[in-house]
Amino acid sequence: MRPGLLSLIAAFGLCVSASCLRAEEPPSPSSRAEAVKIIADMRRIVTPDGVERHEKVRIGGIDQWVSIRGNDRRNPILLMVHGGPGWVSMPTSWYFQRGWEEYFTVVQWDQRGAGSTYAANDPAAVAPTITPERMVADTEEMVGWLRKEFGKEKIFVLGHSWGSYLGLEVARRHPNWLYAYIGIGQMTNMPESERQGWQFAMEEARKAGNAEAIKELESIAPYAKGTTPVPLTSLMIQRKWLNQYGGMVYRRTGGQAESAAMALSPEYTDRDVALIGEASGYSLDKLLSHALTLNLSDSVKRLDCPLILFLGRHDHNVSSSLGEAWFQKVQAPSKRLVWFENSAHEVMNEEPGKTLISLVQYVRPLANESLDEAKARGVLKAGSP
Repeated sequence: MRPGLLSLIAAFGLCVSASCLRAEEPPSPSSRAEAVKIIADMRRIVTPDGVERHEKVRIGGIDQWVSIRGNDRRNPILLMVHGGPGWVSMPTSWYFQRGWEEYFTVVQWDQRGAGSTYAANDPAAVAPTITPERMVADTEEMVGWLRKEFGKEKIFVLGHSWGSYLGLEVARRHPNWLYAYIGIGQMTNMPESERQGWQFAMEEARKAGNAEAIKELESIAPYAKGTTPVPLTSLMIQRKWLNQYGGMVYRRTGGQAESAAMALSPEYTDRDVALIGEASGYSLDKLLSHALTLNLSDSVKRLDCPLILFLGRHDHNVSSSLGEAWFQKVQAPSKRLVWFENSAHEVMNEEPGKTLISLVQYVRPLANESLDEAKARGVLKAGSP
């Protein structure tokens, strides 16, 4: 290749290293370790005031893993409380979160009994503590630790699915801790959500003429009757066909792509990745029956902090139509509902660009408003970050 041509290519930012020019070499990566290193290098925080931490925090008497990332530690804290129970978001955050980190210091937390926190503890010893009350208390402790660790009076809490129950409880109990509460896949009337999910799957199966699906769904009818906990075997049948027809991830047949992406997490060791499924089953066994009998529409009628919901139009895993109905009735100092027309339950993965824009446009300004109020009261001096 002529020197002049090399200069021209370099001027346009194209690769001219020896490794790029050796066509005979197999493409990288050839292993999980190589792939993880590439992702870690690409998303490395390099700004002078940035924060990039991955560590264990003592919460509720056990070690619990967090990832804390952002370009400027003066930005507001955004704690994401993952779903499931046990469906961790830390190992896919490398895909959907990088843009958030320019506007927030983002905290991913593997809850008790989930992900790398499960791997770091003795499951048998932790098992008696996996209760709804302890999970809420852990969330309160995590928020308290973040406020103290970063010297913040308030933070944002974003709850996804099961995490929307935990996050909403913190918002209800401690509104003064939060700039706002953000719900994605917001849980409301879960028995009715389950019934509507079964109906969706049955209607789609009939449209498709799927005799197998119709037979299996009929075998669990009447499904989610009253407030009786749904047996796990029945739930798996409902979810099998709900997922098949795009009720979890729009126009896909489930969360296989997200599950596969977890293996590329720079935060996770090989052992952590291998135990993701085991941890999820462990958490579901202990918390799912409670989650599916919750009716937050009746128990949460008022919040004393701002409320924002990001709802997928096609979410039948946790009914977005029921989320909208609750949103219309709940009272809050301010509230906003943002619809994601090409999403089901995994909004941040299905429409990551719109998620980022919505966080910047609707969520981030609430921290500025809070600071302005504090300055007006004389709590903070003008010019404080």
